Amino acid sequence: MLRLPRFSYLRPDSVAEAARMLADHGGRAMLMAGGTDVLPKMKRRQMAPEVLIGLSHLRELREARTLPDGRLELGAGVTLAAVQDAGSTPRAYAQAARLVSSPALRNVGTIGGNLCLDTRCNYYDRSEEWREAIGFCLKTGGEACLVAASSPRCWAVSSADTPPVAVALGATAVLVGPDGEREVPVASLYRDDGIAYLAKEPTEVLSHLRLPAPETWRSSYVKLRRRSSLDFPLAGAAVALQLDGRRVERCRLVLGAVASHPVEVPAVASLLEGRELDDEAIVEAAAEAAKPAKPLDNTDASYVWRKRMVKVIVERALRDAAALA
Repeated sequence: MLRLPRFSYLRPDSVAEAARMLADHGGRAMLMAGGTDVLPKMKRRQMAPEVLIGLSHLRELREARTLPDGRLELGAGVTLAAVQDAGSTPRAYAQAARLVSSPALRNVGTIGGNLCLDTRCNYYDRSEEWREAIGFCLKTGGEACLVAASSPRCWAVSSADTPPVAVALGATAVLVGPDGEREVPVASLYRDDGIAYLAKEPTEVLSHLRLPAPETWRSSYVKLRRRSSLDFPLAGAAVALQLDGRRVERCRLVLGAVASHPVEVPAVASLLEGRELDDEAIVEAAAEAAKPAKPLDNTDASYVWRKRMVKVIVERALRDAAALA
C-alpha cells in the first residue's frame, strides 16, 4: 500500500492569504483543491511538499457569475461536474469537462486543478521503487529524459482536457499573488517544457477562469483515448469557429496531448478564414493540423498511430462545430 508522506496542512481564509502562504514557505508548499492528482502523486513520491495549502473550502473559488460584458466567470474551485451540464458554459468547454476521468473524480476535481494539471509520462507516473530501478527520469532528478535521452529537456506531455478548449475560446485567467491580481490569456499560462510547464509565478494562485458567452463561438472538443472513461487523452482537438452561414469568419484550433503544452495551429485559421466550410476544406484543415503534432513514446499507444489520428479527431471536431450553424 502506498502511503502519503508527512506534511502540514494550512487552511487560508482567502485566496490572497493562500498566495502569501506560498510566498512564506517557498518551494516547500503546494496548493490543493480537489486533490485528485496531487495526492496520488504524493503517494508515489513524484511530489513531496512539506506543506499543503487547502483551497476547496474557499467560497470565492466555488462561485460562477456572468460579468457585465457577458463573459462567464468561473471560480477555480468549481468542480468539473458542475460545469459539464451547465447551459451557460461554452459547448466545447462542457464537452471537455464531461470527458475528464470518471464521474466520481469529476465530482471532486476542479477546473483550476485541470488547468494546472501536471504533465505526464510513462517513465514519470510510476511508483518511486519503479523509477529508482530505471535510474529516474529528468523530471524526478535523473540525468536524462528517458523518452529522448539525447535531449537536454523533459518531454512529459500535457494531458489535461480543458486547457486546449480554454485557449481556443480565448479565455483568460485571473492570478492572485502577494502583491495583487492580474488577468492573463490562458494561452500564456503554459510553457513547452515537461518540468516547468506553467508560466505563472510560483507564488500566484489561479482564482478564476473567464470564458466568452456561449453564443460567441461555435465550438467542439474531441478526445482520443483507449477507453471511454477514466483514461487521459492520447490526443485532443479543440476548435472554435465564428461562421457567416457556411463561410468561416474566425477560427482557432488547439491540440492537446501531443506536446508539453496545448498547441495552437494558426495555419488552420489561415487556411479556413474567408472560405466555405465544406468537405474539401475540412479535410485540408485536418491534414494541416496534424503537421505540428509530434507525439513521442511517452503515453499509451503507438506515437505513430497517435499522429495519424490527429487528422481524424480534428476533422470530427470541425464537423461537429460546423453542424451547430
